[in-house]
Amino acid sequence: MENNNKDNRSRRKFVKREAPEFDQKIIDLARVTRVMAGGKRMRFRATVAIGNKKGKMGIGVAKGKDVAIAVNKAANRAKKNTVLVPIMNETIPHVVRIKFKAAKLLLKPAPKGTAVKAGGAVRVMLELAGVPNVVAKILGTNNKMNNVKALMLAVSQLRTEPLRKEKVAKEKKAPKEVTEKKEVAKKKTEEKVEPKKDDK
Repeated sequence: MENNNKDNRSRRKFVKREAPEFDQKIIDLARVTRVMAGGKRMRFRATVAIGNKKGKMGIGVAKGKDVAIAVNKAANRAKKNTVLVPIMNETIPHVVRIKFKAAKLLLKPAPKGTAVKAGGAVRVMLELAGVPNVVAKILGTNNKMNNVKALMLAVSQLRTEPLRKEKVAKEKKAPKEVTEKKEVAKKKTEEKVEPKKDDK
């Protein structure tokens, strides 16, 4: 019997667990209460940030009776609320300023070797996203949730270099086209209206 058990154990295939797609970190954990008819109901609120170190990051907020339940719910919500950070030359493409409620953020591209220079929850998010070099400055409130949401908005406004060049080129061309049209219209009106000749 013992030999059979050993053989069965040896035949079992050990399935390797796949590495998770996202790394996650708890940004904020708070105990919240709601006043109900029967009294106060206590719950936990978790704010979880996720990232795959390849330019993708997300944020999720959820409540639960237990800390573990709140964290799991927040992580699942974060996976549904992700943004892609455009990375060019190991940094972000251009400078971005953003305001969300009382939060104000400034994101600037940085040369190689700078690493992530930021504070608080913003630093955690950028590291999870895998941005090699960037400088971020919190100019407004220190509220973690608002700063993280402001960062998500700022990242969604980032555009790659070629797109910006095309936009600038279009903006430069537009005024010239307008002036040319005005000149053509002027010439037509001048041709139609001829000066009256005196009979004298």
